[in-house]
Amino acid sequence: MIYLFQSDREYDYDVRATALAFFEREKIIEITEEEWKKKRLLAEKEEEGSAIRFLSLVFEKEQKVRGLFADACGKEVLEEISCDYRNHENSRSIMGRFLYQLFSKYTGRTLPWGTLTGIRPSKIVMKWLEEGMEPEQILKRFQETYLADEQKAQLCLKVAQKEKTILDAHSYEEEYSLYIGIPFCPTTCLYCSFASFPVSKFADRMEPYLEALFQEMRFVAQTYRNRPLTTVYVGGGTPTALDEPSLEKLMHMIHELFPMDKIREFTVEAGRPDSITEGKLRILREAGADRISINPQTMNQQTLTLIGRNHTVEQTVWAYELARKAGFTNINMDMITGLPGEDISHVEKTLRDIAALKPESLTVHSLAIKRAAHLNIEMERYQSLVKGSTNEMLRLTDECAMQMGMEPYYMYRQKNIPGNLENIGYSLPGKECLYNILMMEEKQDIIACGAGASSKYLFSGNRIERAENVKNIDQYISRVDEMIEIKNKYTGKEGENNGI
Repeated sequence: MIYLFQSDREYDYDVRATALAFFEREKIIEITEEEWKKKRLLAEKEEEGSAIRFLSLVFEKEQKVRGLFADACGKEVLEEISCDYRNHENSRSIMGRFLYQLFSKYTGRTLPWGTLTGIRPSKIVMKWLEEGMEPEQILKRFQETYLADEQKAQLCLKVAQKEKTILDAHSYEEEYSLYIGIPFCPTTCLYCSFASFPVSKFADRMEPYLEALFQEMRFVAQTYRNRPLTTVYVGGGTPTALDEPSLEKLMHMIHELFPMDKIREFTVEAGRPDSITEGKLRILREAGADRISINPQTMNQQTLTLIGRNHTVEQTVWAYELARKAGFTNINMDMITGLPGEDISHVEKTLRDIAALKPESLTVHSLAIKRAAHLNIEMERYQSLVKGSTNEMLRLTDECAMQMGMEPYYMYRQKNIPGNLENIGYSLPGKECLYNILMMEEKQDIIACGAGASSKYLFSGNRIERAENVKNIDQYISRVDEMIEIKNKYTGKEGENNGI
């Protein structure tokens, strides 16, 4: 627990984000200066140890900031800085380094990403590339500004360079991409917080869900009929959790409503090996899906059982080989580092087994402990097993991906990742997922249909607004008209929304 006093809440978000980067899942309670002094004195008297910590930030009129971080054992660190803290544009990086040094000196630790707490670090490098900065300048500036280590700076530069090459080759701003969410899964994984409902309990919702989904898709197709469609991404959940007739019906409706013969990429997540059949793969191939995902998450059977994935390692290999026989030449595989009970040796085995299959791309997620996930809700039960990802794990995945001939092409970070680490996509040259890049770099409207789906709308002046559909299947079915009306409000603003 951290008791926090701030004489000015000007940098409240940065304060909390930096504190949680060093003290994961710590509870931060903001109190008055008087309460702060009383609680610190009481904690010292009762010898409550270092479990209770105290953070004080005093912003003075002469543009000075004083920070004190202490615990009940008497350990404390003082930092002081002079800057025009009211000028956010010029002082945010300075304040970030100030806060980082305060926590770093107290813990004796450094963070691979330094002061960065945002989810898209590659956007910073992308901006510098567009301004004409040389790679050497970018690496130096990135490390000095954000105190990030050299490997993360290099990684960020590689991703931004790859993204820039792809985005410079075509103008995407006047186009849009479509996301279709299928919220059914064979089972719900321990770590999952997405809209995901097990087929065993929700099979009777499949037909009414698709009818509601098709209603929303019809609106999008009509509204965007005069704009080119760049990519289609069918995700979830697990789209292949649909039975074969339902999956075929979905593919037919996509083709009926949208100009699929003109799109640049059509991805379908066939993520769970226990949802794949020869018939479903045939349906996807005939529908023109040119990129699929088969996601083991781990190639360690004990972990698969623990996290609630009711398939075996052998089933993952079988599903992958079946997809190859069906004619798929662009297969992605997902893995998660930091799963409960796993250390770097487990990650090494997963990487070795995936490399033997030779997929075209590899997506590496660092375990994020989301509030709604069973893993978080039942944390007391799993506390001893959850160590989280480590930077050593991610360095290993980076090395293995390079040995597989892959290059990093997109990256994002989440607030709930222990260690403040990243998720990253690797691919063979020319096999990058365009949808992922467009989503990360926010270069066009991403229109999302289905329960829990989130749309992004781009406006002039680099303004981005998001609209989320309800997650609950029953509510989505009964309220799909509301979801459509929300979209109508965004797309109905003549001239404001790009291309509308």
